[in-house]
Amino acid sequence: MSSLLSTLESRSGDLFTALIEHIQLSFIALLIAVIIGVPLGILLTKTKKISEIVINIAAVMQTIPSLALLGLMIPLFGIGTVPAIIALVIYALLPILRNTYTGIDEVDESLVEAAEGIGMKPGRRLFKVELPLAMPVIMAGIRTAMVLIIGTATLAALIGAGGLGDLILLGIDRNNMSLIIIGAIPAALLAIFFDIVLRILQRLSYRKMLITLGSILLVLLLIAVAPLVSGRGESITIAGKLGAEPSIITNMYKILIEEETDYMVDVEDGLGKTTFLFNALQSDDIDGYLEFTGTVLGELTQEELESKEEEDVYEQAKSSLEEEYDMTLLEPMAFNNTYTLAVKEDFAEEHGLEQVSDLENIQDDISAGFTLEFNDREEDGYPAIQREYDIEFGEVSTMEPALRYQAIEAGDINLLDAYSTDAELEQFDMVALEDDQNVFPPYNGAPMFKQSFLEEHPEIAEPLNKLAGQITDEEMQQMNYQVSAEDADPYEIAEEYLLEAGLIEE
Repeated sequence: MSSLLSTLESRSGDLFTALIEHIQLSFIALLIAVIIGVPLGILLTKTKKISEIVINIAAVMQTIPSLALLGLMIPLFGIGTVPAIIALVIYALLPILRNTYTGIDEVDESLVEAAEGIGMKPGRRLFKVELPLAMPVIMAGIRTAMVLIIGTATLAALIGAGGLGDLILLGIDRNNMSLIIIGAIPAALLAIFFDIVLRILQRLSYRKMLITLGSILLVLLLIAVAPLVSGRGESITIAGKLGAEPSIITNMYKILIEEETDYMVDVEDGLGKTTFLFNALQSDDIDGYLEFTGTVLGELTQEELESKEEEDVYEQAKSSLEEEYDMTLLEPMAFNNTYTLAVKEDFAEEHGLEQVSDLENIQDDISAGFTLEFNDREEDGYPAIQREYDIEFGEVSTMEPALRYQAIEAGDINLLDAYSTDAELEQFDMVALEDDQNVFPPYNGAPMFKQSFLEEHPEIAEPLNKLAGQITDEEMQQMNYQVSAEDADPYEIAEEYLLEAGLIEE
């Protein structure tokens, strides 16, 4: 409990910002879903031949897994608020559409006939008879949609839309239960609160409810849209993948650029995995991000390595990006965040494990926990381990990166894939096994930009290249440990390193 209170106190500003972003996302999505769903539901009651088809299409769209839907949005709409709102509208549409259709369709026919008998035209009949009687059912659909949106909006953090999901993802990434709780509980309370508000509105008279609901939505819309219509101005957006390391390095980029140029830099932390950031860079939703040489060749350009020497891998990755994507890498840092296989220290001592090849003698007893990416990578993942070491582990489970360390701590697995600079290697008393067959290529980090962007902003290259050849594996791992295990602020850690290395002045 003390840890939770301490985290809540230190993160109160982040929590407030995330809460506002969550409300903005949720209500913009709800408003759009109501504007689309209610009129369409009314229209379908007049054209019943196609009503079942349209409602079934909405139902099918809601069955698309949210992560898949967000991933599909990126190539079309980039990252950030717009694709998140579109995805949320898709999820909210079905209950509003179906309840509107059902509510109006089930109005007592005798009342409709009576309205026709006194000379009411269709439009007047709709607003004076059908909608007032159907409103409880319609409001039930809106309430359902509201709760659904608030819950699903936590995933919007995966594509840089912000909200309470930022805290949850950060907590998962850093194995910090307190962060997960202070992100999850407000989301649940928010859903309960607005469900109660909508339930109270539902009890008002038809006229009062419309006026009140319209006023609330208008105010919330104005609050929500204001930050979205403000331009980016003369700022540069640099993004980072999930994890402490990208957060630290991107903050170094921010400090260096702002120190030596007139640009302001916006740092977008934890935007997700490689594909998300690469697509965001392609669509100009971000201006640059930290990428690794081995990732460029293994995942982006998908080509075989001509050499496993660090300099050769960097030159190959750089030239391939320039030829295929009009992108380039600036000078790389010294640390090599390559893959490694790791076990608990006592497990290594028990079985005499120092190299990956030592696993051959106990391969049937290995219960491995790998990330989906590592398990699937042909050139430098588990398939390469199987091929080069002639090893087939007894059991392999796939999971999110942060969950591997929880699983090995709980004894559910006894081997995992890791990055050589992971803070968790120190935090959880792990031993990284030597890659004696040299399967894993170099993974040197470097800032990646479009060439056209660097031509327009040439002055940012020099400050960023100050990091060339800087930061050893040990220094990077220690900084990661400070952020992940000790909850230090990534910006402060980045600034401290730059000062100590003499790359900036106080």
